[in-house]
Amino acid sequence: FADYTGKHVNDYLAIVLDKKVVSVPRINSQISGGQGIIQGKFTADSANTLAIQLRYGSLPIPIKVVESQSVGPTLGAESVLRSAIAGIIGLSVVVLFMALYYRLPGFLADLALVVYALLSFMLFKLIPVVLTLSGIAGFILSIGMAVDANILIFERLKEELRAGRNLRQAIELGWARAWPSIRDSNSSTLITCLILYWFGSAFGASVVKGFALTLALGVLV
Repeated sequence: FADYTGKHVNDYLAIVLDKKVVSVPRINSQISGGQGIIQGKFTADSANTLAIQLRYGSLPIPIKVVESQSVGPTLGAESVLRSAIAGIIGLSVVVLFMALYYRLPGFLADLALVVYALLSFMLFKLIPVVLTLSGIAGFILSIGMAVDANILIFERLKEELRAGRNLRQAIELGWARAWPSIRDSNSSTLITCLILYWFGSAFGASVVKGFALTLALGVLV
């Protein structure tokens, strides 16, 4: 039906629907030799007509190749490349923001992000994980969650310093008070990843599975 469009499809279906049942034979025994016998109350003319109708459906029709095209995966490769570039730009902007806004703690967090990215790519290579568009999206989202954890700790650290505590006490209290929020948010994300991965496996949605897998690995790292 691919070659029929618009009115042609309706005409073709109408012809098929207008066909009447020619014969309803009953199979009395196994057809082992490729031939069968239709029994009934036939006259010579009706039997000949039935034979012609059956042969009409087996007329050989030659198949000729009209056109052949080969489409390469350049579009998909280009999309993946652009997504990777977008991820690099986003990570660079985050690194620059952290360093300028939080100074030394932000610089240390940037070093941690670089280590995090290297560890994540190492896991992707060892498992292995194919970085499709959805996989890159999951990885970029996990970077955002890692930065979010650092920001929570740094903001708590600043609050403790404003309260008059020294740097060591502020670091310990800032981490201790920010950790429950970080733990709960990451735990809920992992639960969501498990649900998405199960959904992708049950319904054959590989895009959802790739996103859930890279996001879960990123959160664990």
